[in-house]
Amino acid sequence: MTIKIEMGNDAAGRPVAMDVEELLATRLLVQGNSGSGKSHLLRRMLEESAGVVQQIVIDPEGDFVTLSGPYGHLPIEAGDYSEGEIARVAARVREHRVSVVLSLEGLELEAQMRCAATFLAALFDAPRDHWYPALVVVDEAQLFAPAVAGEVSDEARRASLGAMTNLMCRGRKRGLAGVIATQRLAKLAKNVAAEASNFLMGRTFLDIDMARAADLLGMERRQAESIRDLARGQFLALGPAVSRRPVAINIGAVKTSARSGSPKLVPLPTAPAENVGELIFARDEAPPPPPPPPARPPVSSEELIRTIARPQLAPAADAPAQPAMEEDERSAIIAAVLADVAADPEASFRPIAVLFQDFQLRCRMRRLPDSGIDLAAFRRRMAMARAGLFDENEEGWGEALALAAELPEDMLGAFLLIARAAREGREAPDENALAEVYGTRSPGRVRRLIAYMEARDLIVVRTDLGGKRSINIPRLGWTTAATAPEGEAQARPSRPAENATLF
Repeated sequence: MTIKIEMGNDAAGRPVAMDVEELLATRLLVQGNSGSGKSHLLRRMLEESAGVVQQIVIDPEGDFVTLSGPYGHLPIEAGDYSEGEIARVAARVREHRVSVVLSLEGLELEAQMRCAATFLAALFDAPRDHWYPALVVVDEAQLFAPAVAGEVSDEARRASLGAMTNLMCRGRKRGLAGVIATQRLAKLAKNVAAEASNFLMGRTFLDIDMARAADLLGMERRQAESIRDLARGQFLALGPAVSRRPVAINIGAVKTSARSGSPKLVPLPTAPAENVGELIFARDEAPPPPPPPPARPPVSSEELIRTIARPQLAPAADAPAQPAMEEDERSAIIAAVLADVAADPEASFRPIAVLFQDFQLRCRMRRLPDSGIDLAAFRRRMAMARAGLFDENEEGWGEALALAAELPEDMLGAFLLIARAAREGREAPDENALAEVYGTRSPGRVRRLIAYMEARDLIVVRTDLGGKRSINIPRLGWTTAATAPEGEAQARPSRPAENATLF
Protein backbone atom coordinates (compact mmCIF):
# COMPACT_ATOMS: atom_id res chain seq x y z
CA MET A 1 0.00 0.00 0.00
CA THR A 2 1.49 3.36 -1.09
CA ILE A 3 1.00 6.44 1.10
CA LYS A 4 2.54 9.70 -0.11
CA ILE A 5 2.82 13.02 1.70
CA GLU A 6 3.41 16.35 0.01
CA MET A 7 6.66 18.02 1.11
CA GLY A 8 6.52 21.13 -1.09
CA ASN A 9 6.93 22.28 -4.67
CA ASP A 10 9.73 22.10 -7.21
CA ALA A 11 11.07 25.05 -9.22
CA ALA A 12 8.17 24.75 -11.68
CA GLY A 13 5.56 24.82 -8.90
CA ARG A 14 4.70 21.13 -9.19
CA PRO A 15 4.07 19.30 -5.89
CA VAL A 16 6.82 16.94 -4.71
CA ALA A 17 5.66 13.95 -2.64
CA MET A 18 7.48 11.57 -0.32
CA ASP A 19 6.56 7.86 -0.23
CA VAL A 20 6.18 7.00 3.47
CA GLU A 21 6.38 3.23 2.97
CA GLU A 22 9.58 3.60 0.93
CA LEU A 23 10.97 5.97 3.56
CA LEU A 24 10.41 3.34 6.25
CA ALA A 25 12.58 0.94 4.27
CA THR A 26 15.35 3.31 3.14
CA ARG A 27 15.81 5.99 5.87
CA LEU A 28 16.57 9.72 5.42
CA LEU A 29 19.48 12.11 6.00
CA VAL A 30 18.90 15.88 6.18
CA GLN A 31 21.88 18.25 6.09
CA GLY A 32 22.09 22.04 6.20
CA ASN A 33 23.77 24.87 8.07
CA SER A 34 22.03 26.55 10.98
CA GLY A 35 19.17 28.60 9.59
CA SER A 36 18.79 26.58 6.39
CA GLY A 37 15.38 25.23 7.42
CA LYS A 38 16.13 21.70 8.68
CA SER A 39 13.73 21.90 11.62
CA HIS A 40 11.05 23.35 9.37
CA LEU A 41 11.53 20.42 6.97
CA LEU A 42 11.28 17.87 9.78
CA ARG A 43 8.19 19.59 11.16
CA ARG A 44 6.53 19.51 7.73
CA MET A 45 7.26 15.79 7.38
CA LEU A 46 5.97 15.03 10.90
CA GLU A 47 2.77 17.02 10.44
CA GLU A 48 1.94 15.50 7.06
CA SER A 49 2.56 11.91 8.22
CA ALA A 50 1.10 12.26 11.74
CA GLY A 51 -1.97 10.16 10.98
CA VAL A 52 -0.11 7.58 8.93
CA VAL A 53 2.72 6.18 11.04
CA GLN A 54 3.97 6.25 14.62
CA GLN A 55 6.53 9.03 15.23
CA ILE A 56 9.30 9.14 17.83
CA VAL A 57 11.28 12.40 18.03
CA ILE A 58 14.61 12.83 19.83
CA ASP A 59 14.61 16.59 20.42
CA PRO A 60 17.70 18.14 22.03
CA GLU A 61 16.24 21.68 22.11
CA GLY A 62 12.61 20.92 23.02
CA ASP A 63 11.31 22.59 19.85
CA PHE A 64 9.00 19.77 18.72
CA VAL A 65 6.90 19.47 21.89
CA THR A 66 4.41 21.87 20.25
CA LEU A 67 3.24 18.88 18.18
CA SER A 68 1.48 17.63 21.31
CA GLY A 69 -1.45 20.02 20.87
CA PRO A 70 -2.95 19.51 17.41
CA TYR A 71 -1.32 16.16 16.64
CA GLY A 72 -1.41 14.41 20.02
CA HIS A 73 2.30 13.66 20.49
CA LEU A 74 3.09 12.83 24.09
CA PRO A 75 5.91 15.09 25.43
CA ILE A 76 8.48 13.42 27.68
CA GLU A 77 10.74 15.73 29.68
CA ALA A 78 13.84 13.56 30.00
CA GLY A 79 15.25 15.51 32.96
CA ASP A 80 12.42 14.31 35.19
CA TYR A 81 13.30 10.59 34.96
CA SER A 82 16.14 8.21 35.66
CA GLU A 83 17.76 6.03 32.98
CA GLY A 84 15.81 2.99 34.14
CA GLU A 85 12.52 4.89 33.92
CA ILE A 86 13.42 6.18 30.44
CA ALA A 87 14.03 2.59 29.29
CA ARG A 88 10.65 1.46 30.69
CA VAL A 89 8.88 4.37 28.99
CA ALA A 90 10.54 3.59 25.65
CA ALA A 91 9.44 -0.05 25.87
CA ARG A 92 5.84 1.04 26.50
CA VAL A 93 6.05 3.51 23.60
CA ARG A 94 6.83 0.63 21.22
CA GLU A 95 4.19 -1.61 22.74
CA HIS A 96 1.35 0.91 22.59
CA ARG A 97 2.48 2.71 19.42
CA VAL A 98 2.18 6.20 20.87
CA SER A 99 3.85 9.10 19.03
CA VAL A 100 6.16 10.90 21.47
CA VAL A 101 8.68 13.75 21.67
CA LEU A 102 11.63 13.07 23.98
CA SER A 103 12.71 16.56 25.02
CA LEU A 104 16.33 16.71 26.18
CA GLU A 105 16.22 20.45 26.84
CA GLY A 106 17.95 21.47 30.03
CA LEU A 107 20.34 18.48 30.14
CA GLU A 108 24.08 18.76 29.69
CA LEU A 109 25.50 17.25 26.51
CA GLU A 110 26.75 14.07 28.18
CA ALA A 111 23.41 13.55 29.93
CA GLN A 112 21.64 14.07 26.60
CA MET A 113 23.82 11.40 24.99
CA ARG A 114 23.19 8.93 27.82
CA CYS A 115 19.45 9.51 27.78
CA ALA A 116 19.18 9.21 23.97
CA ALA A 117 21.29 6.03 24.03
CA THR A 118 19.08 4.45 26.70
CA PHE A 119 15.87 5.41 24.90
CA LEU A 120 17.03 4.22 21.47
CA ALA A 121 18.43 0.97 22.89
CA ALA A 122 15.09 0.19 24.55
CA LEU A 123 13.25 0.84 21.27
CA PHE A 124 15.70 -1.44 19.47
CA ASP A 125 15.45 -4.25 22.04
CA ALA A 126 11.63 -4.42 22.02
CA PRO A 127 10.07 -7.91 21.63
CA ARG A 128 9.34 -9.07 18.08
CA ASP A 129 5.58 -8.68 18.58
CA HIS A 130 6.13 -4.94 19.09
CA TRP A 131 8.12 -4.32 15.90
CA TYR A 132 5.62 -1.86 14.50
CA PRO A 133 6.75 0.59 11.80
CA ALA A 134 7.85 3.91 13.29
CA LEU A 135 9.72 7.00 12.16
CA VAL A 136 12.53 7.83 14.59
CA VAL A 137 13.50 11.47 14.00
CA VAL A 138 16.79 12.62 15.55
CA ASP A 139 17.47 16.35 15.29
CA GLU A 140 21.08 17.56 15.58
CA ALA A 141 22.26 14.00 15.05
CA GLN A 142 25.93 15.04 15.16
CA LEU A 143 25.52 15.43 18.94
CA PHE A 144 24.63 11.74 19.35
CA ALA A 145 26.85 10.25 16.62
CA PRO A 146 29.95 12.45 16.56
CA ALA A 147 32.68 11.73 14.03
CA VAL A 148 35.42 12.43 16.60
CA ALA A 149 35.70 12.25 20.38
CA GLY A 150 34.75 15.44 22.19
CA GLU A 151 34.64 16.60 25.79
CA VAL A 152 32.24 13.90 26.92
CA SER A 153 33.32 10.61 28.47
CA ASP A 154 34.20 7.69 26.21
CA GLU A 155 31.49 5.59 27.83
CA ALA A 156 28.71 8.05 26.96
CA ARG A 157 30.03 8.56 23.43
CA ARG A 158 30.27 4.82 22.74
CA ALA A 159 26.76 4.17 24.07
CA SER A 160 25.22 6.98 22.04
CA LEU A 161 27.14 6.14 18.87
CA GLY A 162 26.25 2.45 19.22
CA ALA A 163 22.54 3.24 19.61
CA MET A 164 22.56 5.53 16.56
CA THR A 165 24.44 2.90 14.53
CA ASN A 166 21.89 0.24 15.48
CA LEU A 167 19.06 2.59 14.51
CA MET A 168 20.45 3.32 11.04
CA CYS A 169 22.10 -0.04 10.25
CA ARG A 170 19.82 -2.64 11.86
CA GLY A 171 16.63 -0.79 12.75
CA ARG A 172 14.81 -1.48 9.47
CA LYS A 173 14.07 -5.13 10.30
CA ARG A 174 12.64 -4.00 13.63
CA GLY A 175 10.37 -1.43 12.00
CA LEU A 176 12.51 1.57 13.05
CA ALA A 177 13.18 4.05 10.22
CA GLY A 178 15.87 6.58 11.12
CA VAL A 179 15.44 10.20 9.99
CA ILE A 180 18.52 12.16 11.05
CA ALA A 181 19.31 15.85 10.62
CA THR A 182 22.74 17.41 11.00
CA GLN A 183 24.37 20.79 10.48
CA ARG A 184 27.54 19.33 8.97
CA LEU A 185 28.20 15.95 7.39
CA ALA A 186 31.82 16.22 8.53
CA LYS A 187 30.68 16.18 12.17
CA LEU A 188 28.53 13.05 11.72
CA ALA A 189 29.95 9.53 12.03
CA LYS A 190 30.34 8.07 8.54
CA ASN A 191 28.88 4.64 9.33
CA VAL A 192 25.68 6.36 10.53
CA ALA A 193 25.33 8.69 7.55
CA ALA A 194 26.18 5.97 5.02
CA GLU A 195 23.08 3.88 5.79
CA ALA A 196 20.61 6.49 4.53
CA SER A 197 19.34 6.09 0.96
CA ASN A 198 17.35 9.35 0.84
CA PHE A 199 18.98 12.76 1.10
CA LEU A 200 17.70 16.30 1.51
CA MET A 201 20.60 18.75 1.27
CA GLY A 202 20.14 22.37 2.31
CA ARG A 203 22.35 25.43 2.20
CA THR A 204 25.95 24.93 3.30
CA PHE A 205 29.09 27.01 2.80
CA LEU A 206 32.20 25.01 3.69
CA ASP A 207 33.93 23.39 0.70
CA ILE A 208 34.31 19.97 2.36
CA ASP A 209 30.58 19.83 3.21
CA MET A 210 29.56 20.97 -0.27
CA ALA A 211 31.79 18.31 -1.84
CA ARG A 212 30.37 15.53 0.34
CA ALA A 213 26.81 16.68 -0.31
CA ALA A 214 27.45 16.75 -4.07
CA ASP A 215 28.91 13.22 -3.92
CA LEU A 216 25.82 11.92 -2.10
CA LEU A 217 23.54 13.59 -4.65
CA GLY A 218 25.52 12.23 -7.60
CA MET A 219 26.48 15.72 -8.76
CA GLU A 220 29.77 16.73 -10.34
CA ARG A 221 32.22 18.64 -8.19
CA ARG A 222 31.83 21.77 -10.32
CA GLN A 223 28.13 21.73 -9.53
CA ALA A 224 28.73 21.63 -5.80
CA GLU A 225 28.81 25.40 -5.47
CA SER A 226 25.11 25.55 -6.32
CA ILE A 227 24.44 24.18 -2.82
CA ARG A 228 25.79 27.47 -1.43
CA ASP A 229 23.11 29.40 -3.34
CA LEU A 230 20.09 27.52 -1.94
CA ALA A 231 17.54 29.74 -0.23
CA ARG A 232 16.27 29.11 3.28
CA GLY A 233 13.72 26.29 3.19
CA GLN A 234 15.02 25.01 -0.18
CA PHE A 235 16.59 21.55 -0.36
CA LEU A 236 18.03 19.28 -3.02
CA ALA A 237 16.33 15.88 -2.73
CA LEU A 238 17.41 12.47 -3.97
CA GLY A 239 16.35 8.94 -3.07
CA PRO A 240 13.79 6.23 -3.78
CA ALA A 241 11.25 7.82 -1.43
CA VAL A 242 11.36 11.19 -3.22
CA SER A 243 13.01 11.25 -6.64
CA ARG A 244 15.46 9.14 -8.65
CA ARG A 245 17.17 12.33 -9.88
CA PRO A 246 18.16 15.37 -7.78
CA VAL A 247 15.27 17.82 -7.54
CA ALA A 248 15.07 21.20 -5.76
CA ILE A 249 12.18 21.39 -3.28
CA ASN A 250 10.75 24.48 -1.62
CA ILE A 251 9.40 23.04 1.63
CA GLY A 252 5.75 23.85 2.25
CA ALA A 253 4.16 25.63 5.18
CA VAL A 254 3.63 24.12 8.63
CA LYS A 255 0.81 24.49 11.14
CA THR A 256 2.86 24.44 14.36
CA SER A 257 5.96 26.37 15.34
CA ALA A 258 8.91 25.96 17.65
CA ARG A 259 8.88 27.45 21.13
CA SER A 260 11.98 29.48 20.18
CA GLY A 261 12.19 31.42 16.93
CA SER A 262 14.85 33.27 15.01
CA PRO A 263 15.88 36.65 16.52
CA LYS A 264 14.09 39.67 15.03
CA LEU A 265 15.22 43.31 14.97
CA VAL A 266 13.34 45.66 17.31
CA PRO A 267 13.75 49.45 17.67
CA LEU A 268 16.43 50.64 20.11
CA PRO A 269 15.33 52.57 23.21
CA THR A 270 15.03 56.33 22.80
CA ALA A 271 16.14 57.39 26.30
CA PRO A 272 18.43 60.48 26.29
CA ALA A 273 22.12 59.66 26.60
CA GLU A 274 22.53 61.71 29.81
CA ASN A 275 19.95 59.53 31.56
CA VAL A 276 21.52 56.20 30.63
CA GLY A 277 23.85 56.19 33.66
CA GLU A 278 20.98 56.85 36.03
CA LEU A 279 19.07 53.94 34.50
CA ILE A 280 21.99 51.54 34.88
CA PHE A 281 23.32 52.54 38.30
CA ALA A 282 20.09 53.54 40.03
CA ARG A 283 19.48 51.97 43.42
CA ASP A 284 16.59 49.61 43.86
CA GLU A 285 13.92 51.48 45.79
CA ALA A 286 11.00 49.37 44.76
CA PRO A 287 10.37 46.13 46.64
CA PRO A 288 11.79 43.02 45.00
CA PRO A 289 9.44 41.24 42.63
CA PRO A 290 7.45 38.36 44.09
CA PRO A 291 8.95 34.92 43.69
CA PRO A 292 7.82 33.02 40.63
CA PRO A 293 5.00 30.52 41.11
CA PRO A 294 6.18 27.03 42.01
CA ALA A 295 6.91 24.84 39.05
CA ARG A 296 4.46 22.09 38.27
CA PRO A 297 5.76 18.87 39.83
CA PRO A 298 7.06 16.41 37.22
CA VAL A 299 4.86 13.54 36.18
CA SER A 300 5.96 10.30 37.80
CA SER A 301 7.18 7.49 35.57
CA GLU A 302 4.23 5.31 36.63
CA GLU A 303 1.75 8.01 35.62
CA LEU A 304 3.56 8.57 32.32
CA ILE A 305 3.45 4.83 31.53
CA ARG A 306 -0.27 4.75 32.35
CA THR A 307 -0.76 7.68 29.97
CA ILE A 308 1.10 5.81 27.23
CA ALA A 309 -0.97 2.69 27.81
CA ARG A 310 -4.21 4.69 27.61
CA PRO A 311 -3.33 7.70 25.45
CA GLN A 312 -5.87 10.50 25.28
CA LEU A 313 -4.66 12.03 22.05
CA ALA A 314 -5.98 15.45 21.17
CA PRO A 315 -7.79 15.59 17.84
CA ALA A 316 -6.56 17.90 15.12
CA ALA A 317 -7.89 21.44 15.50
CA ASP A 318 -9.78 21.32 12.21
CA ALA A 319 -11.07 17.73 12.52
CA PRO A 320 -14.89 17.63 12.56
CA ALA A 321 -16.63 15.45 15.11
CA GLN A 322 -17.46 12.04 13.69
CA PRO A 323 -20.95 10.62 14.32
CA ALA A 324 -21.19 7.35 16.22
CA MET A 325 -21.00 4.36 13.91
CA GLU A 326 -23.50 1.51 14.06
CA GLU A 327 -22.12 -1.84 15.13
CA ASP A 328 -23.24 -3.56 11.91
CA GLU A 329 -21.48 -0.93 9.81
CA ARG A 330 -18.34 -1.23 11.94
CA SER A 331 -18.31 -5.02 11.56
CA ALA A 332 -18.80 -4.73 7.81
CA ILE A 333 -15.86 -2.32 7.48
CA ILE A 334 -13.60 -4.57 9.58
CA ALA A 335 -14.56 -7.63 7.50
CA ALA A 336 -13.89 -5.74 4.24
CA VAL A 337 -10.50 -4.50 5.45
CA LEU A 338 -9.50 -7.98 6.61
CA ALA A 339 -10.43 -9.31 3.18
CA ASP A 340 -8.26 -6.63 1.51
CA VAL A 341 -5.26 -7.40 3.74
CA ALA A 342 -5.62 -11.17 3.28
CA ALA A 343 -5.83 -10.72 -0.51
CA ASP A 344 -2.24 -9.49 -0.65
CA PRO A 345 -0.19 -12.46 -1.95
CA GLU A 346 2.72 -11.53 0.32
CA ALA A 347 0.61 -11.12 3.46
CA SER A 348 1.36 -14.65 4.69
CA PHE A 349 5.08 -13.92 4.85
CA ARG A 350 4.98 -10.46 6.42
CA PRO A 351 5.40 -9.87 10.18
CA ILE A 352 2.09 -9.67 12.01
CA ALA A 353 3.03 -6.20 13.34
CA VAL A 354 3.36 -4.86 9.77
CA LEU A 355 0.00 -6.36 8.80
CA PHE A 356 -1.59 -4.82 11.91
CA GLN A 357 -0.23 -1.40 10.90
CA ASP A 358 -1.67 -1.89 7.39
CA PHE A 359 -5.02 -2.98 8.86
CA GLN A 360 -5.34 0.07 11.10
CA LEU A 361 -4.36 2.43 8.29
CA ARG A 362 -6.99 0.93 5.97
CA CYS A 363 -9.59 1.27 8.73
CA ARG A 364 -8.78 4.97 9.15
CA MET A 365 -9.05 5.45 5.40
CA ARG A 366 -12.60 4.06 5.64
CA ARG A 367 -13.37 6.55 8.45
CA LEU A 368 -13.09 4.01 11.24
CA PRO A 369 -10.46 5.57 13.56
CA ASP A 370 -10.74 2.87 16.24
CA SER A 371 -11.42 -0.70 15.20
CA GLY A 372 -11.46 -1.95 18.79
CA ILE A 373 -9.08 -4.77 17.82
CA ASP A 374 -5.70 -5.14 19.54
CA LEU A 375 -2.71 -7.10 18.26
CA ALA A 376 -3.76 -10.42 19.87
CA ALA A 377 -7.29 -10.17 18.47
CA PHE A 378 -5.96 -9.14 15.06
CA ARG A 379 -3.67 -12.19 14.92
CA ARG A 380 -6.73 -14.43 15.45
CA ARG A 381 -8.92 -12.52 12.99
CA MET A 382 -6.16 -12.56 10.37
CA ALA A 383 -5.82 -16.34 10.67
CA MET A 384 -9.58 -16.63 10.15
CA ALA A 385 -9.46 -14.26 7.17
CA ARG A 386 -6.79 -16.36 5.46
CA ALA A 387 -9.25 -19.25 5.62
CA GLY A 388 -11.97 -17.09 4.07
CA LEU A 389 -13.80 -16.40 7.35
CA PHE A 390 -14.02 -12.60 7.72
CA ASP A 391 -16.84 -12.32 10.25
CA GLU A 392 -16.20 -14.06 13.58
CA ASN A 393 -19.96 -14.20 14.21
CA GLU A 394 -20.77 -16.02 10.96
CA GLU A 395 -23.49 -18.56 11.54
CA GLY A 396 -22.44 -22.19 11.92
CA TRP A 397 -18.81 -21.58 12.85
CA GLY A 398 -19.06 -21.39 16.63
CA GLU A 399 -18.23 -25.09 17.22
CA ALA A 400 -15.39 -25.02 14.70
CA LEU A 401 -13.80 -21.98 16.36
CA ALA A 402 -14.16 -23.58 19.80
CA LEU A 403 -12.46 -26.70 18.44
CA ALA A 404 -9.67 -24.63 16.88
CA ALA A 405 -8.94 -23.09 20.28
CA GLU A 406 -7.22 -26.36 21.24
CA LEU A 407 -4.50 -25.67 18.64
CA PRO A 408 -1.57 -23.26 18.82
CA GLU A 409 -2.44 -19.83 17.48
CA ASP A 410 -0.37 -20.12 14.28
CA MET A 411 -2.29 -23.29 13.24
CA LEU A 412 -5.74 -21.67 13.44
CA GLY A 413 -5.83 -20.56 9.79
CA ALA A 414 -4.80 -23.94 8.40
CA PHE A 415 -7.40 -25.80 10.48
CA LEU A 416 -10.17 -23.40 9.45
CA LEU A 417 -9.19 -23.75 5.80
CA ILE A 418 -9.63 -27.53 6.09
CA ALA A 419 -12.87 -27.04 8.04
CA ARG A 420 -14.31 -24.72 5.35
CA ALA A 421 -13.59 -27.27 2.63
CA ALA A 422 -15.11 -30.06 4.76
CA ARG A 423 -18.22 -28.06 5.60
CA GLU A 424 -18.84 -27.22 1.94
CA GLY A 425 -17.98 -30.74 0.74
CA ARG A 426 -15.13 -29.56 -1.45
CA GLU A 427 -11.78 -31.23 -1.97
CA ALA A 428 -9.25 -30.85 0.82
CA PRO A 429 -6.78 -27.95 0.34
CA ASP A 430 -3.45 -29.05 -1.09
CA GLU A 431 -0.05 -28.52 0.52
CA ASN A 432 0.53 -25.24 -1.31
CA ALA A 433 -2.71 -23.71 -0.03
CA LEU A 434 -2.00 -24.86 3.53
CA ALA A 435 1.58 -23.59 3.31
CA GLU A 436 0.39 -20.13 2.26
CA VAL A 437 -2.05 -19.90 5.16
CA TYR A 438 0.50 -21.32 7.60
CA GLY A 439 3.10 -18.77 6.46
CA THR A 440 5.75 -21.21 5.25
CA ARG A 441 7.29 -22.40 2.03
CA SER A 442 8.34 -25.78 3.45
CA PRO A 443 6.23 -28.85 2.46
CA GLY A 444 7.73 -30.73 5.39
CA ARG A 445 6.29 -28.24 7.89
CA VAL A 446 2.86 -28.65 6.31
CA ARG A 447 3.04 -32.44 6.68
CA ARG A 448 4.06 -32.09 10.32
CA LEU A 449 1.17 -29.67 10.81
CA ILE A 450 -1.34 -32.22 9.48
CA ALA A 451 0.23 -34.98 11.59
CA TYR A 452 0.00 -32.79 14.70
CA MET A 453 -3.70 -32.05 14.18
CA GLU A 454 -4.36 -35.74 13.52
CA ALA A 455 -2.49 -36.73 16.69
CA ARG A 456 -4.75 -34.36 18.67
CA ASP A 457 -7.84 -36.17 17.23
CA LEU A 458 -9.02 -32.99 15.54
CA ILE A 459 -8.90 -34.43 12.02
CA VAL A 460 -8.71 -37.89 10.46
CA VAL A 461 -7.00 -38.35 7.11
CA ARG A 462 -8.57 -41.27 5.15
CA THR A 463 -7.17 -42.90 2.03
CA ASP A 464 -9.38 -45.38 0.15
CA LEU A 465 -8.26 -48.38 -1.94
CA GLY A 466 -8.14 -46.21 -5.04
CA GLY A 467 -5.59 -43.92 -3.39
CA LYS A 468 -8.00 -41.01 -3.02
CA ARG A 469 -7.63 -38.93 0.13
CA SER A 470 -10.23 -37.15 2.24
CA ILE A 471 -10.07 -35.35 5.57
CA ASN A 472 -12.74 -35.84 8.21
CA ILE A 473 -13.43 -33.69 11.28
CA PRO A 474 -15.14 -36.24 13.58
CA ARG A 475 -16.41 -33.87 16.27
CA LEU A 476 -18.20 -31.73 13.71
CA GLY A 477 -19.26 -34.48 11.31
CA TRP A 478 -17.72 -32.65 8.34
CA THR A 479 -15.77 -34.42 5.57
CA THR A 480 -13.97 -33.13 2.49
CA ALA A 481 -14.54 -34.65 -0.92
CA ALA A 482 -12.13 -37.44 -1.91
CA THR A 483 -9.32 -36.34 -4.19
CA ALA A 484 -6.41 -38.04 -5.92
CA PRO A 485 -2.98 -37.68 -4.32
CA GLU A 486 -1.04 -34.61 -5.49
CA GLY A 487 0.94 -35.21 -8.66
CA GLU A 488 -0.90 -38.41 -9.59
CA ALA A 489 -2.86 -36.79 -12.42
CA GLN A 490 0.34 -35.51 -13.99
CA ALA A 491 2.13 -38.80 -13.56
CA ARG A 492 -0.69 -40.94 -15.10
CA PRO A 493 -0.34 -41.09 -18.94
CA SER A 494 -3.37 -39.88 -20.82
CA ARG A 495 -5.30 -42.41 -22.94
CA PRO A 496 -5.66 -41.66 -26.63
CA ALA A 497 -9.13 -41.25 -28.04
CA GLU A 498 -10.63 -44.32 -29.68
CA ASN A 499 -10.52 -42.86 -33.18
CA ALA A 500 -7.20 -41.04 -32.76
CA THR A 501 -4.39 -41.86 -35.17
CA LEU A 502 -1.11 -42.90 -33.55
CA PHE A 503 2.14 -41.81 -35.15
